[in-house]
Amino acid sequence: MGKLQSKISFHTTKYRADSSVGQTGPAGASRQHNAHTDAVTSVAALKPDLCVSGGRDKSVAVSSWRSGAALRHFTGHKHEVTKVTSALDSNRVFSASRDKTVMMWELHGASGPSQHFPGHDLVVTGLAVSPDASQLCTGSRDNTVCKWDTETGECLGRAAISRNLVTHLCWVPGEPYVIQTSEDKTTRVWDSRELQVAHTFPAKQHIQTCCDVSQDGRYCLSSSSGSAGHGAEATLWDLRQTRGRVCEYKGHFQTTTSCVFLPWGPTLAPSIATSSSDSTVKVWDQGTAGRGCSCPLCAPFSWITNPLPPVLSLCGDGGQGDCCNLWSLLQASCRAGWRNGLEQTQGSTNMKELHVSDDRDLLSAERKNYQAAFKDTSELSHERINDKKEKEQGNSRDFCRYK
Repeated sequence: MGKLQSKISFHTTKYRADSSVGQTGPAGASRQHNAHTDAVTSVAALKPDLCVSGGRDKSVAVSSWRSGAALRHFTGHKHEVTKVTSALDSNRVFSASRDKTVMMWELHGASGPSQHFPGHDLVVTGLAVSPDASQLCTGSRDNTVCKWDTETGECLGRAAISRNLVTHLCWVPGEPYVIQTSEDKTTRVWDSRELQVAHTFPAKQHIQTCCDVSQDGRYCLSSSSGSAGHGAEATLWDLRQTRGRVCEYKGHFQTTTSCVFLPWGPTLAPSIATSSSDSTVKVWDQGTAGRGCSCPLCAPFSWITNPLPPVLSLCGDGGQGDCCNLWSLLQASCRAGWRNGLEQTQGSTNMKELHVSDDRDLLSAERKNYQAAFKDTSELSHERINDKKEKEQGNSRDFCRYK
């Protein structure tokens, strides 16, 4: 299980930024920040004004949200960085890698790692830190989840479940629980105290690629793989009533690679954001999922990146800049830099599009191509069903004639 996904790789060279990237396009277009020399695989909030990113260049970078300046670079991994995380407002940064290890870095310390966490047998694909940054949970394609003491580097527990190829981990705010998604198509809730599964949500039809937890700890979100308009949905789960899903967010045409809850407050409605291998990022109303609009492409707020690199990771800044009346959304993609993509400010009822396609005709053409592809797939399915029915009817007539 999961062999196909593990072999998928994007040719990042055609998306790598040159000196002109981020300088063209309409006024107000988003800025691309080249903190890495290769594709950025993961991005996370560190402080209200800082973010941390990891890339295929084996490095970890700390950058400013607003200016884009890279403030710190950390190197030490032998292979590409797969995940980065940090407890908000902490000075500690954690990174996971294909070299089977996790490292801890001090924001104001040396350029080398302050702690190592070896122990997994395969690439580390899940990383979650407790709110006080005292404990760390890691997950891997070796079917295991581990708990660590961040001060000593000691492994406090290890649990293995057959076929549990971990894809993502996130810690529930204020609780000892960790959410985990897997290639076995399930989303699990772990009790970190005993490192035991407290609950498993009903399995989906496709691999679960990512998860996130709301600020109040009441809901969790998972995203699915997919292709040709099948699957690729995000699913909202209620952590208090765990019998079934609350809502689904459908509209992507390829694997949904990342999903995040966006900060909300007195002037901001609860929203979520999803990114996909179809090169789109969508922002959804958490309660309605864009229902009421017949076109799935128009239901959520959406934009297409140019020149269409697959979007690998998303994060919000925590909404701490103006008492939860301001949030920004960062996207990491096969381009060599993270991109400040969306922004909503106090008093604004609609999202502000900071990055759009440089060519409006291209944006329109891409939408038409997606719609045509979806229509062609649907028509082909109907044709196959009709052919099967005609064949069955013909076989039935021949059988009656033989009798």
